[in-house]
Amino acid sequence: MKYSTIPSAQSVVYHCKARGIRNIIISPGSRNAPLTISFSEDPYFNCFSIVDERCAAFFALGIAQQLKEPTVVLCTSGSALLNYYPAIAEAFYSDIPLIVLSADRPSYKVDIGDGQTIRQENVFERHIGHSANLKLDVGHSTHKVRKYDPDQLAEDTVDQSQTLVQKYNDKILNKALNIASANNAPVHINIPFEEPLYETVEESTLMPQISLLKDQGENSQEEWQEYVHSWQNASRKMVLVGVNPPNGIEQMYLEILAKDPTVVVMTECTSNLFHPNFFPSIDSIIAPIEKSADKEELFKMLRPEIVLTFGGLIVSKKIKAFLRDHPPLMHWHVNPKKAYNTFFCLSKHFKTSPNELFKNLLANTSVQESDYYDFWAKRKDHYKLRREQYLLEIPFSDMWVFHKALESIPSNYQLQLSNSSTVRYAQLFDLEPSIRVFCNRGTSGIDGSTSTAIGASIYDNNPTLLITGDLSFLYDSNGLWNNYIKPNFRIIVINNGGGGIFRILPGKEETDNFNTFFETTHKLKIQSIADMYNIEFESVSNKIDLIKALGNFYKESEKPKILEIKTPRILNDNILLSYFDFIS
Repeated sequence: MKYSTIPSAQSVVYHCKARGIRNIIISPGSRNAPLTISFSEDPYFNCFSIVDERCAAFFALGIAQQLKEPTVVLCTSGSALLNYYPAIAEAFYSDIPLIVLSADRPSYKVDIGDGQTIRQENVFERHIGHSANLKLDVGHSTHKVRKYDPDQLAEDTVDQSQTLVQKYNDKILNKALNIASANNAPVHINIPFEEPLYETVEESTLMPQISLLKDQGENSQEEWQEYVHSWQNASRKMVLVGVNPPNGIEQMYLEILAKDPTVVVMTECTSNLFHPNFFPSIDSIIAPIEKSADKEELFKMLRPEIVLTFGGLIVSKKIKAFLRDHPPLMHWHVNPKKAYNTFFCLSKHFKTSPNELFKNLLANTSVQESDYYDFWAKRKDHYKLRREQYLLEIPFSDMWVFHKALESIPSNYQLQLSNSSTVRYAQLFDLEPSIRVFCNRGTSGIDGSTSTAIGASIYDNNPTLLITGDLSFLYDSNGLWNNYIKPNFRIIVINNGGGGIFRILPGKEETDNFNTFFETTHKLKIQSIADMYNIEFESVSNKIDLIKALGNFYKESEKPKILEIKTPRILNDNILLSYFDFIS
């Protein structure tokens, strides 16, 4: 094996290995050569080369999302680092342990006009779990340190000064990497390197001091009695679940909630929770109330005494608006780390896992009599019947396409959804329970969905499907620029010729300005991108061809596949908005 001669590069690699951090996503550069050499020459690590840093960071995020363990992204100095920011923000809000390693120039070369140099220290300060800045090794290129920054050589000998640098860097690395694991948070470690950068040795020349994360033990016992009493005596309780990992909640607790007549469990497709008694299409419950002559009376009937939330961000704007306008008596949120006051009425943050909460909260199965569940279950059954009828009547459009596309997904697939229209349409339909659903809802951006999906597919034995809109796909088309796309990877691009969601929002006017600056209409060819990356491609634009294409789309192949579905740009918004009128 080869190691960089630079001590801090050896230390970083050693600290990662000691913690079992294996996956390293590297973007090319010169300043990061000491780390690139040290990681890629060591067979312990799984190294991936992704040229585009924005794509690389989302690719790493996809791996960390699936493995639930820290994943490293590594880049050179300068603006390369800034391209990581969208994925770092997503990791910050989605609690994903992304480790950002940035190579830097020595501090004495910053802001003097040296090339490819920016102020890298603490650059992600507002959206990072922790920022760490290592010190420059003084035992490497000592003559340059002595010439440009002699204060770093304050000790009697160079070896003594280097010993202090090593001790400091080990302390900083221990803290940063332990925070990533303990808090499921992104961390940024900035590492200055002086030239020469490419010199190597066959064996490591130092033994860093490793301080692994200690077992914190169980949390102190929560005083549950007050909350168990409130829960058991409430006749209207709503459990609202946002982004949630598959198989995260014990089935016995789901069964208790599902059979409780005082409980309505509202889920989204990103909740990854399934039960016939749950309410998976929230907007299909809320929208008809909004249009009803008895709106206020119905909202009073739906208003819960207790809202219990867990998981990540909620997609439905309607449920958020309802709970803000009709706040519950109590809002409890369950998360070991943080609680958002989404409805402006948060009363309790349980700093524990949902399973731990349910173990205490649902220990006594006695419940109040209530018609809360039954009343809303009948309305759910009604909208489901009306939805089926509506789908039989509408022409080829986004809504009809999403229905057929989601219905076609084989069992046990990983489903990655892009943001904007895609994830919102997906909320309207039921999915087969074995399908695992993911979406970057931390920041809800359209950037990086393709890169995330490809990264997420790497260690999944089952196939992965990405459903994305045309703008999201085009925005992250560089996500296909790598050698790691598996033959069973599938992409469905719903191409409505622009940002179709803006046609649904208030204030839309059919003007040149709207088409140019909001909907951003285009005539770009998805096939050209598929051809460039040697991906099997098919395009359809009507019901018959789509059904035929879906019949072949999931069959085994030697190459990944893209299915483009062209839908009518002008028609889509009217059909979606009319759906809520129809089920009302």
